[in-house]
Amino acid sequence: MHRRKFIALGAVAAVATLAAGSALADAAQAKAVVDAAKAAGLAGEQTDGILGLVKPPSDPGLKAAVDEINAGRAQVYREAAARNGVTPEAAGASAFENVIRARIKPGEYYRTPGGPWTRK
Repeated sequence: MHRRKFIALGAVAAVATLAAGSALADAAQAKAVVDAAKAAGLAGEQTDGILGLVKPPSDPGLKAAVDEINAGRAQVYREAAARNGVTPEAAGASAFENVIRARIKPGEYYRTPGGPWTRK
């Protein structure tokens, strides 16, 4: 369990690093779009640590924002996995369990593997 928490904390630190520099504005804009979509029930968190679309988006900007954030998360999970001798999938699942799950707000959606979208 401690190893999973360490992996998740490393992933959080790496996410913060990704937001530095010129990518900050783009990342902030993508985060704002995704946060609004999560509040509206259009996007949600998955237990693999990746964002998903609850409903097909009518706005291509939403899909682009989700893809941008997921690309950043995937890179973080690959780096955390390499440092900790686990798979990127395990790093993503650890990040969900130890960091992301606690940040899901009431009314937002999450999905377990193979399960339906569930509102918190």
